[in-house]
Amino acid sequence: MQASSQTALNRSGGVQAAVLTAAYLAAIVSANLVIAAFGPGLAPLVAFLFIGLNLAARDRLHDLWGAAVGRNMLALIAAGGVLSYLLNAGAARVALASVAAFALSETADALLYHARRHRPYLERSNTSNVLGAAVDSVIFPVLAFGGFPLAIIALQFVAKTAGGLVWSLALHALRRRSA
Repeated sequence: MQASSQTALNRSGGVQAAVLTAAYLAAIVSANLVIAAFGPGLAPLVAFLFIGLNLAARDRLHDLWGAAVGRNMLALIAAGGVLSYLLNAGAARVALASVAAFALSETADALLYHARRHRPYLERSNTSNVLGAAVDSVIFPVLAFGGFPLAIIALQFVAKTAGGLVWSLALHALRRRSA
């Protein structure tokens, strides 16, 4: 590959990573603030729109960041919790639950995504998203709301998995268009 083509590719990857990072962070903060303001009743909608985006964006960032993905994701998750708290101190419990749930679910997602790295993108993204959605759907509501809200857990799992599918398809289409 010529040097100018490689430079353009690196610049493109950097721009993609910056946009996905901003979207990921905005989705975490939005999800936390909506749940803190309106409670668990909106959890399935938030799970579909925002957490589905996070699951799919994490996979794409995994590809873009390579070996730095673990460090970068932990920093991004922590930043989301801190920003949520700074924007609404009343969201502290939700923000802490979010940080814990994301740290665990994104780790599980990353391990499976990496293990399936030789599979096609949509297959590895969506199989790892199912695992990430399962972990997050149990950890978050238990810590944020207390008890073991089975209906919320089940609805969130379905919504996160479906949202992850929709967002992975969208990100895959955008990636193919820019290639």
